[in-house]
Amino acid sequence: MDELTLYTYCKSSAAYRVRIALNLKGLTYHPVYISLIKEGGENFRPEYRAINPQAMVPTLQTGKHTLTQSTAIVEYLEEEFPDPPLLPDNAAARAQARSYAQMFACDIHPINNLRVLDYLVKHFDADETAKLQWHQHWMHEGFGAIETKLASNALTGRFCVGDTPTIADVFLVPQVYNAKRYHCKLDAYPNIRRINDHCLELEAFIDAAPEQQADFTA
Repeated sequence: MDELTLYTYCKSSAAYRVRIALNLKGLTYHPVYISLIKEGGENFRPEYRAINPQAMVPTLQTGKHTLTQSTAIVEYLEEEFPDPPLLPDNAAARAQARSYAQMFACDIHPINNLRVLDYLVKHFDADETAKLQWHQHWMHEGFGAIETKLASNALTGRFCVGDTPTIADVFLVPQVYNAKRYHCKLDAYPNIRRINDHCLELEAFIDAAPEQQADFTA
């Protein structure tokens, strides 16, 4: 197998997802750290844009291919390295796991990520209070729907879908981390908190945490 190279940033939710997935699969990789804040963002440098034209992380290089977008990367890892699986063994459960993942990745994260928050500051004069309110509003909108779904779904177990981690949990943990960074109160989401706690008992999740990365700064 060719060496896997992951372009990553410690606090990027999207890169965090891929680190978790790689760890759950037991795959070793070479991390290349791309700061999204240092000197205006190392991701905007021409040499990185040549690798990822979107100037975003993560990027995974497999030796033959350069892959971008965390959902696509996780799905690639699932297809290329199917054991242990991150998707359940029946169609309905797989759809549920993907649904949760997309709720985190498509409905919450994109409107709360760094470039959106920076745009609010630059073009709409949002101060720190307004930026925080924006982030918390969309976090609560998304978490409320996910919590309702978890509470009512027969497939919910120790984790989002069943009793082993799936792609849903891979996407849940980074978003909870983000929520805590922006001081979102999580009292109203007992299932999300419970599942997050179960995940953080596992080495694969622990080792992928931002604080465990070589580029972490408080």
